[in-house]
Amino acid sequence: MSGAMLKDVSKKLLYTSGLLGLYHRLRNADSLTVVMFHRTLSPDDPRWATCDPDYTLATRWLEQSLAFFRRHYSVVSLEQVLASRRTGAPLPPRSLLITFDDGWADNAHYALPALKRAGLPALLFVVADAVGTRQPFFQERLIGAWRRGALGVRELAAALPAGEAPGAEVDETIGALREVIARLEALEADVRVRVLEPFMARLDDGHRHMVTVEELHQLEAGGVALGLHGKTHTPMRLAADLDAELAGARTALAQHLGQTHASAESMSFPHGSFDAAIAQRAREAGYELLFTSVPVLNPTTPGVGWLLGRTGFETDAVVDARGRFREDWLALYLFRRQARRLA
Repeated sequence: MSGAMLKDVSKKLLYTSGLLGLYHRLRNADSLTVVMFHRTLSPDDPRWATCDPDYTLATRWLEQSLAFFRRHYSVVSLEQVLASRRTGAPLPPRSLLITFDDGWADNAHYALPALKRAGLPALLFVVADAVGTRQPFFQERLIGAWRRGALGVRELAAALPAGEAPGAEVDETIGALREVIARLEALEADVRVRVLEPFMARLDDGHRHMVTVEELHQLEAGGVALGLHGKTHTPMRLAADLDAELAGARTALAQHLGQTHASAESMSFPHGSFDAAIAQRAREAGYELLFTSVPVLNPTTPGVGWLLGRTGFETDAVVDARGRFREDWLALYLFRRQARRLA
């Protein structure tokens, strides 16, 4: 047996023996775990062919993840976390909050029914300006166009301004594409628009990807609370108008929902981009709970903090090379996180 196989068997035994679960029950009793999903699609959905594979779980894997949460955690709602923050009321042992970022239509089409079947609440962070739009953010459109052969990485890299192109020879892999996308993200918005303009006709895959107002109402009615993920999905540290991304996002979502005032109490930082000053500005804009992409567990005693860590949920954390959902991987991935109060 090879070393890699022996290590894999050891992980399975550690989990199936119950020792890892016991470790979790003792170690994480006074912690809030916040998990961060993005998309979930059925592989027979036409959008599957163009989605970002790293941030999209097949529906069966989401359902298995929810079953795992039910076995090992007390899944809580946003209202429970807010109540703990406001009153000091204790959360149940090994609390876990399920969150989704961006505002994808598939959150209503697939995640909501799965959550209902499991009897679990969740929290969706919506990009205000994306509500009701067809096509996703430019990053996902580029990945979708590359996956269906409508755009090449070398072609896109060649369009970057002088001095911004990768130094080495560019290959046609998703890793190289992500590097080019990162360089596009760092450009000024007007420069990026000019670079992408010649490709725009090729970036539309003909499908609707983003959530509608009607679907937001369906999600709320189904037990999914709504928070904000910025107004435009711009990284907060790069935002030209931070007030628009913070207070403006709350106002825009309220208008979408037909509310007379902004009621969203929580937000997550797009791309995980924030600093202490931005976090304070967000509090001043009316957000009681702010969620980061810092992958730590959140202590719940003597109470829940206002700045919370989240653990990203990418496909390779739970699915092996043979396409099998791995509970032992997920347990090792979540149970051993450091517990640390961010604020």
